[in-house]
Amino acid sequence: MTGPESSPIATPRVAAGALFFDDEGRVLLVKPHYRNHWDIPGGYVEPGESPRAACVREVREELGLTVEVGPMLVVDWAPAPNEGDKILFIFDAGRLEEHVQITFPDGELTDWRFVAADDLDAYGPGRLTRRIRTALVARVRMWPAYAEHGLADPRESGFPGG
Repeated sequence: MTGPESSPIATPRVAAGALFFDDEGRVLLVKPHYRNHWDIPGGYVEPGESPRAACVREVREELGLTVEVGPMLVVDWAPAPNEGDKILFIFDAGRLEEHVQITFPDGELTDWRFVAADDLDAYGPGRLTRRIRTALVARVRMWPAYAEHGLADPRESGFPGG
């Protein structure tokens, strides 16, 4: 149905990110030059591009790494007041080998580091750290999570509050 009598349809922004780990199970965070906080590698999906393909592309553009990302860990409904409706995907990128050379080809990032789950709050906003922690639980459970504002349904066994 089209025309003035039809209901509006959501047109969310879609983004995808990768979780990389070191030998100690810490998560790779990156520092974009345009933000006051850290993030995971990734970015917005382009028209006609799948979230997985966007994740692979963003990792190549931001870190200079060509990787095959693994399973999806989280899909998060995370609208933001200044950005509108958003759907965010996180994929498991596995362990990052020590010898891998990280570069910043597109100049979007200025730094990177591995951070323990218990220390995430010092690096990013609550909605990001909740999303990462939900992804970590999903990875252990080997079952993807649906989240809203970073929080998975607490009725699902294994998630905080469940």
